[in-house]
Amino acid sequence: MIRLIDVHKSFGSKTVLDGFTLDVPEGETVVIIGYSGSGKSVAIKHIVGLLEPDAGQVWVDGLEVPKLSRRELYKLRARVGYVFQFAALFDSFTVGDNVAMGLRKQGELTEREIAERVHEALDLVDLADVPDKFPAELSGGMRKRVGIARAIATRPKYILYDEPTTGLDPVTSAVIDQLMVRLRERLGVTGVVITHDMRSAYTVGTRIAMLYEGKVRQCGTVDEIQHSTDPIVRQFIEGRPSLDGDAHPLVGATP
Repeated sequence: MIRLIDVHKSFGSKTVLDGFTLDVPEGETVVIIGYSGSGKSVAIKHIVGLLEPDAGQVWVDGLEVPKLSRRELYKLRARVGYVFQFAALFDSFTVGDNVAMGLRKQGELTEREIAERVHEALDLVDLADVPDKFPAELSGGMRKRVGIARAIATRPKYILYDEPTTGLDPVTSAVIDQLMVRLRERLGVTGVVITHDMRSAYTVGTRIAMLYEGKVRQCGTVDEIQHSTDPIVRQFIEGRPSLDGDAHPLVGATP
């Protein structure tokens, strides 16, 4: 289980998280929605220790992340796959080598075992025929799927998805959404997804949490969010540009 409790994080004079609290139970996919710059990516980077809170607690499987030694943190990260917003593939590596990176870094498998894991991961994302291609030869949607394959190759318990459908057309976005659902159902992976795409949020989420002004404004099932009476939540999920006749104020400054 992942727990963030009363997390505060500022960059200089800018407060990004201001008492952020969220539980992610095992087997669920929790989607974090919110305006651009509201701190969604900042929140999930705390889960793997890429950022440390100024105050508050971050727990993963009973371990308090900010208090882990470097060695313990590396062991934790082996259980958490991270899918970056723009895939973050290495252009000079083949697809197969990109997917194998985490496995080679762990140093626990033979090259034959790594090759088998790479094939397994690419097959799960319907890209079994591209291991020898380079990222530049792939479409944007295919690169996203390679990023997901790299995240699942280590057989993680958790996967963090940072804007997995950003920049994709609606059909390709739907493919990525169905893939995330498939991974939860087939592999039992617990997921945290950052998105501002409500169609995607409704498809992949078992629960949805809205981050607003540094806190969770509301967290609930898809049905509860769709029928929310909170005016801030309704404005966001309906995509309305104004609230009570006023333009929405800018929230946050750090993605």
